[in-house]
Amino acid sequence: MDMGLEGRTVIVTGASGGLGRAIARGFAAEGASVVLTYSTSRAEADKLAVEIGDRALVSRYDMSEEQGAAALVSAALEWTGRVDVLVNNAVVWGSTAVPEGPFERVPDDGWVATLRANVEGAVRLSRAVAPVMRAHRFGRLVHISSTIAADGMAGGEYYAAAKAALHGFSRSAARSLGADGDILSNVVLPGLTRTDTNAHIVEAAGAHYSALAAVGRLLDADEVAGAVVYLGSAANTGITGQAITVNGGA
Repeated sequence: MDMGLEGRTVIVTGASGGLGRAIARGFAAEGASVVLTYSTSRAEADKLAVEIGDRALVSRYDMSEEQGAAALVSAALEWTGRVDVLVNNAVVWGSTAVPEGPFERVPDDGWVATLRANVEGAVRLSRAVAPVMRAHRFGRLVHISSTIAADGMAGGEYYAAAKAALHGFSRSAARSLGADGDILSNVVLPGLTRTDTNAHIVEAAGAHYSALAAVGRLLDADEVAGAVVYLGSAANTGITGQAITVNGGA
């Protein structure tokens, strides 16, 4: 299938590892130029850029910085003159100092920071690329959520709230953007997925989630990335405003 990504520019946030790395590789394999963002792992982003070659640009992006989105889009436009696809993949998990126990014990600065960074970061970046996409009458937004937003998880209250907010934003943005061209917005909800950075989580919980899946196993990062690349491609001509679960049928 021709994905129609040759010559297009894709921003993948949080591309230095895990699912983001697989997504970036997937778009690059289809001929796209990929902006690889990182928050702290510059070395890992650089390694991926070397692998991809001259169609990769490394740029720092911190979701909690108010001017970060504008600076990132400016860098992409200076590089290729366009932004065709945005994958909001980066995430702020929350403070590692959050105490165990009921969610109401989490200090205000911890849960507020988790909500603000994850919601505002994705919304700001979507706002920054929207005028570019409207001008070209083409664009794809793919927001990476989590099945935790739909299924719930004790201890994940604030992360789930932040991810669930993207669902409402994306569905309304799809209607607004779709009025101005071939511009689509969707959410992908991965389940627990095997990546190159989460072996400890898979070891602890993998058997439980594998048993719930219709395919009887966890998906790997490339399988989830394939769905993201399709939704972000020109081959996707009609899926928009949707929240699509990619978890092996769990």
